[in-house]
This record gives sequence, structure tokens and C-alpha cells, in this order.
Amino acid sequence: MSSPLAERLRPQTLDDFVGQQHLVGKGSVLRKMIDMGRIPSIIFWGPPGVGKTTLANIISNVLEAPFYKLSAINSGVKDVRDVIEKAGSNRFFNSAAPILFIDEIHRFSKSQQDSLLHAVETGTITLIGATTENPSFEVIRPLLSRCQVYVLKSMETEDLVDLLERALTKDYILREKDIEVKETNALFRFAGGDARKLLNIIDLVVEASVEDKIVIDDQIVSERLQENPAAYDKGGEMHYDIISAFIKSIRGSDPDAAIYWLARMVEGGEDPKFIARRLVISASEDIGLANPNALLLANACFDTLTKIGWPEGRIVLAQTTVYLATSPKSNSTYEAINKAMAVVRETGNLPVPMHLRNAPTKLMKELDYGKNYKYAHDYKNNFVEDNFFPNELKQKKFWEPQNNAAENKIVEWMKRLWKNRF
Repeated sequence: MSSPLAERLRPQTLDDFVGQQHLVGKGSVLRKMIDMGRIPSIIFWGPPGVGKTTLANIISNVLEAPFYKLSAINSGVKDVRDVIEKAGSNRFFNSAAPILFIDEIHRFSKSQQDSLLHAVETGTITLIGATTENPSFEVIRPLLSRCQVYVLKSMETEDLVDLLERALTKDYILREKDIEVKETNALFRFAGGDARKLLNIIDLVVEASVEDKIVIDDQIVSERLQENPAAYDKGGEMHYDIISAFIKSIRGSDPDAAIYWLARMVEGGEDPKFIARRLVISASEDIGLANPNALLLANACFDTLTKIGWPEGRIVLAQTTVYLATSPKSNSTYEAINKAMAVVRETGNLPVPMHLRNAPTKLMKELDYGKNYKYAHDYKNNFVEDNFFPNELKQKKFWEPQNNAAENKIVEWMKRLWKNRF
């Protein structure tokens, strides 16, 4: 029995690698480092099937470095220490450091990640971690600070076209068959930017065909996948497409659709913490000041999940999902921080006005730090009108309140304080 198409077509060089040209294209930073034969420890972050493992293998081949691989699902601290000890004994003078590749590094506990620190810091190993989760949340800060994070993107349509062409012309099994591709809409839609998924779908359609001439069109792809959905999605129910539909249903105030997509994720074996994190983000980004309690409930949901576990945790997720979907919506604070960050990028490090500076020492007081500052609690309603911006940006407007009961109440209060400013 032959190996799967995705394995047969796995590229061995950067020139054969499809996609991620911002990382491995000619002149890119990572490509230059690989070509020079020296790379830092790296975390590859991106959705499934975009080349994280393949890139790690290619880097090892180019650098001619010993390559060790661990899966965070079934490896413990002892496995990590054994590999580090073995890697250290295989390090030769002036040779590239052995590479330790850890798949799904976000599943490593804090103690497991701690066990990597010394070896990474001393250069005993070059760590390459792969994760589908935001490393800012899942990788401990000391380890993250010692690694360069590279973001891999879902495959673009032109990348999938290129990959399909390579499969039909370069794979030693498929190129011997009579295959006609009439339509690709369903093929690419089900692949969802996942190269491995695309190749698995092609494998499935080809193997299921009993005719000498194999035709690939939208109807055949859809029929084959409905008959055998697990064959194209080993990672859990079209992970990124479904979480997108879930969040958009909450944003669109449709509790029934949101619960449906939640059920898809629960049945597909999605990590409950991943869902809970997205609920926290939605509570702030999409609901915000229209219902500040949404963020409190979303955080309580995340906390409760860690306490009660699974399967009861699905009830907490469902409660939070319906609450968020039925809440009034506002993204005014999301828009405000984006506007403010844009102004900061344009204007740079403007000086803090003297009256807003702290004056903990006598010298600072003599230099007029804090001079003429008005202490709000000394005034009626605990408020006094003053300038709290750098002088170049006096009373710049970032927060634009939206029309909902909670923010209307805030605006009413702000107008009482600031008069014409709000």
C-alpha cells in the first residue's frame, strides 16, 4: 500500500515549498538565515496544513543538522531531557546545533517548557516549535523571548492551484492516471487553505473512482466528502472556518446559529479552552461597552472550564455563547484603540506634559515635574477640566460612542463633565 499523497508530495527543498513566500521567498529574512546556515530558535504559528513540519524538516536538511522530533501530545519532561542530552552529545565543534522540533508545543505544560530553557539559551539545541494557537497565550514568556515567532498563513487560491498542478504532474502515482479537473470550487472550499487537506481530498476522490478516466468536479468532491467527512479533516471539523462562523454568528446576534457552530466544534473535539478564549475576545471586541457584563461572564466561563472540565464544560460554553449573541453590540473601544495606535505610529514618542509627570524626588519638583497639576478629587463631581494629552494632540478624539443604552448613558455623563467636547 502506498503512502498518502500528502507524504509522497512533501517538499524536500525551499524551492519546492508552496506558499509562505513572505517567509521563504527569495530575499525574505528567514530564507536568508537558512541560506547562511544559521537560524535562531523558532516558533512557527499558523493553521493546520500550511507547512510548519515541512519547513522544520527542510531547515534541518539545509543545515545538515541532527534532527529530533517530539510530539507534545505524548511526550513528558523525561523525554525532553533525554533528547537534550542526546543532542548535546552529538554536537560537534563549529557544526550547526541539533534541531529539536516539537509539534503542538502549545500542549506542553509549564514544567515541560521550563525544561527546554537552559538548552535553548546555551545553544545546545535549536528549538523549532509548531503551534496552531497564539504563542503569546500558550508559550511561557522566558521561552518565547528566546525564540523568533514566524506566522504562517492559510494557503491562498493560487497556492492551492500550484499544489494541485504539482500533485497531478509530479506524483509518481497520479501522473500515470487519466485525471481531468473540470471544476475546483468545491475542492478549494473544502480544503480551506490547508495543503494537507487538499491532498487528502484528491487522494479520496482518486481512490474512490472505479472508472479508468477520473473526473474531478464540484459534484463529485461534495459527494465523496459527505460519504466520508473524516477522510479530509483529521484536525477537528474545519477548525478555522467554523470558529469564524461561530464568532460571526455571535456578532450578528443569532444565538441559534452560534449554538449550532458551537455544537460542531464540541462534536469535532475542539479544545474547549480555544473556544473560551474566543468568547473572551468577542465579549470585548464585539459587545464592549454596550454590555460590560459580557466580559465578566466570558472570563468566568474560562475560569469555570478549568475547574469542572469536560463534558460539563459544554454547558458553560453554551450559556456564555447565547448570552453574548443576545447582548447589544458595540465595537467602539476596538475602533478607539486602533485609531489611537495609528496616531502613535504617525506621531512617535511625544513628550508627556510637565503637569502630568510624576515628581518623586526634590530635583524633579525643582524641574517643574507635576507643577500645576489639578487633582480631580479636590473639585466638584471629582472632575476638573484639564489637558491630558501631549500638547501637540490636545483633545484628539478616538472614542466614538455608539447608539445603545449603556453608551448613551456614558455620553450623557461625559457631556455633563466636558460640555461641548462629547
